[in-house]
Amino acid sequence: MTKVVIIGGGPGGYEAALVAAQLGADVTVVDRDGIGGACVLTDCVPSKSLIATSTRTTYVRESETLGIQVDDQLDGKSSVHVDMPTVNNRILALAQAQSDDTRARLVKEGIEVISGEARLVDPRIVAVGDTRIRADVVLVATGAHPRELPSARPDGERILTWRQLYDLDELPEKLIVVGSGVTGAEFASAYQSLGSNVTLVSSREHVMPTQDPDAARVLEEVFLRRGMTVLNRTRAESVVRTDDGVLVTLSDGRTVEGSHCLMTVGMIPNTDGLGLEEAGVRLGQGGFVDVDRVSRTTVPGVYAAGDCTGVNMLASVAAMQGRIAMWHALGEAVAPLKLSTVASTVFTHPELAAVGASEDDVRSGRIDGRSVTLPLNTNPRAKMNEVKDGFVKLICRQHTGIVLGGVIVGPRASELILAVSVAVQQRLTVDDLAHTFAVYPSLSGSVTEAARSLMLASPE
Repeated sequence: MTKVVIIGGGPGGYEAALVAAQLGADVTVVDRDGIGGACVLTDCVPSKSLIATSTRTTYVRESETLGIQVDDQLDGKSSVHVDMPTVNNRILALAQAQSDDTRARLVKEGIEVISGEARLVDPRIVAVGDTRIRADVVLVATGAHPRELPSARPDGERILTWRQLYDLDELPEKLIVVGSGVTGAEFASAYQSLGSNVTLVSSREHVMPTQDPDAARVLEEVFLRRGMTVLNRTRAESVVRTDDGVLVTLSDGRTVEGSHCLMTVGMIPNTDGLGLEEAGVRLGQGGFVDVDRVSRTTVPGVYAAGDCTGVNMLASVAAMQGRIAMWHALGEAVAPLKLSTVASTVFTHPELAAVGASEDDVRSGRIDGRSVTLPLNTNPRAKMNEVKDGFVKLICRQHTGIVLGGVIVGPRASELILAVSVAVQQRLTVDDLAHTFAVYPSLSGSVTEAARSLMLASPE
């Protein structure tokens, strides 16, 4: 029986463990912080639970045109408010419950779970304290942690990482969010909806610079309309505590005062102290583990998955890397990881979801394609729900009509993108999508409508 040792119990680790057990391996998971990892306990599950509350709050605040009146309005503003201790207690309870459920599943499948810190003694021996575990296959899935700036050290009270937000007793009155990538945009959107006065500091020309520019523009317009202050083209040089809050000094000389500051300036891999380089595992720039498309490191029998590899740092990618590693290590047929089929979502309100090729790929000539963009405000279901922001963008190959990618901005875009993801993964054509029944009325109807537009369009 093949002995598999997995270091780290996050999505990359526990999904790999389940696959390995299914294939008959003897599996041990060594975990330091709790099964589910940061994804479940401090990052993805808590943040999306917070966003669920903020989204409901926004729907209530913006429901007057639907005939819903909120009583006891103060100064012309809705009196809707949130109780942060209740919100945070719910979030932490949900995270722990998800962790417990995942641990129970592993145990049920016969997987040994050890709490502790592991390191490689050599490629075939994993040490946990004084215990040595001999392994035929090792998977490193240790995740990453928030990057900290020397001039803005988090203190857990006023200067925070996103993992410290759920300890707050009150809603931040004036929250300054440093960093306008996915994490920064999500929390800025959420806390603005919850009632905080939010300032978002972005070093680029617009928020979410790695996303579709049209989508980022829509979301920035929504942020501004809801009262957020967005400071583009500037960086936070320092963040210091004041008597009753924080003072952020920007690279252009301006200063911003707030009650709290949230730092969202990237991730650092958890690869120190694991004995990886001593065992021959090559680490790349920033300390991330170098892996190929089947999750192999530079040492035979040692694999890596998830955020510690720096490969598209998403839970879904970590889980797939872990599964691929076990399929490959245990002799199953496996397709290498294909990042062009990975769907991602920014859980702002509205949401932004994307998959596959981008419109920039078409414009730059990297792919021979064409695209269409349909605004959601023409969709009948969107009108019924007073949805005015967002669009569906579909991209296909110029002559064959094979669907290459898409972008959706709107409510539940994270769910709507699945149709486009299936089309990209299965190499469907716009004709295939166009001939697929969509419910009427539905937001998903805009996906098939976009396909019909491309089907009928004549290539230039």
